[in-house]
Amino acid sequence: MLILQLAIILIASKVAGSLSVRLGQPSVLGTLLIGIVLGPSVLGLVNETETLSEFSEIGVILLMFIAGLETDLDEFKRTGKASTYVGFGGIIFPLVFGYGAGFMLGMTALQSWFLGLVLSATSVSISVQALKEMNQLKTREGTTILGAAVIDDVVVIIALAFLMSLSGGDVNLTVVILKKVAFFAGALLIGWAVVPLFLKRFSVLKESETVISSALIICFVYAYLAEFTGVAAIIGAYIAGVAISLTDFKHEIFEKVETISYSIFVPVFFTSIGVTAQFGGIGENIIPIVLLSILAVFTKLIGASLGSVLAGFSWGSALGIGAAMVSRGEVALIIADIGLETKLLSQDMFAIIVVVTLVSTLVTPPMMKLFFKRKAASQNIG
Repeated sequence: MLILQLAIILIASKVAGSLSVRLGQPSVLGTLLIGIVLGPSVLGLVNETETLSEFSEIGVILLMFIAGLETDLDEFKRTGKASTYVGFGGIIFPLVFGYGAGFMLGMTALQSWFLGLVLSATSVSISVQALKEMNQLKTREGTTILGAAVIDDVVVIIALAFLMSLSGGDVNLTVVILKKVAFFAGALLIGWAVVPLFLKRFSVLKESETVISSALIICFVYAYLAEFTGVAAIIGAYIAGVAISLTDFKHEIFEKVETISYSIFVPVFFTSIGVTAQFGGIGENIIPIVLLSILAVFTKLIGASLGSVLAGFSWGSALGIGAAMVSRGEVALIIADIGLETKLLSQDMFAIIVVVTLVSTLVTPPMMKLFFKRKAASQNIG
């Protein structure tokens, strides 16, 4: 059954992606939408399974690994201030307004702060693909978005640990912070001292494709260690890509990883987002879904855009950056799942968050296309 589902996903995602481009939208939008059509909510041709979920996880890890390989480290250093402003701007607005929304919905203070925290999450995996398609990934804006995503992930997870400790959960905030510090310090040290040496030593083995295998080993180990220490696996994969981008193997690895990723794993990831969509109970919760979806989109857009303007970007670029930060993706779902387990979210609110997350993910590519297109047009006029 898995083999047939993979065949269906690949043909449908490629056709839908091509159609989306013909309609003037990023191909990723068509891939996300076809997932909904293929899934149990519409045709039921593809169902969520553990194996398909693991394929999907590999897809998003490889996507962020490729983004790391394409990152200009010098530009990344130069955008540190901008990334900080964007990251915090994109956290503060959703957090505060999310708390207010929770209060209005009758949630307790702790539950309201948790709702705000869920809305503060960002997953730029969708944005990375849209940036690649628009040739914006290597620009100052693209690098700022990636840096802001790293900051967003770390700050939100630490805030989550703090909130869990207040709720009576068995969480030691000091340990949480130390684990993250240890990961980033270790990742940087290993990236500088071990990664180049490992690639050189492993690549001379008398076996085929040892260079690409060594790169994937580094990618998966970084992703695992990131997840083990409470940092998102995609952040670990991204840092691994940045580390390898500083070696002489960068171009060979990039070409082969991109071929492997986009031939099967990345299409499965994008399509599976739509496949996992559940629309049961929408009718009973349509008002909170609409209100929270609007809140999720505009608080992140405005907060991250204001941060961009404070960092010196024009409003045209700032809105493009803000749009890229809107997608909540798998990061918000992971946090929401924690809330469900700890009773900080009710079952109904969890279902609402799932739909809101899907909405924020679907609107991100066309919003990015709109704002970056406007920015390019204004530059050409100028």
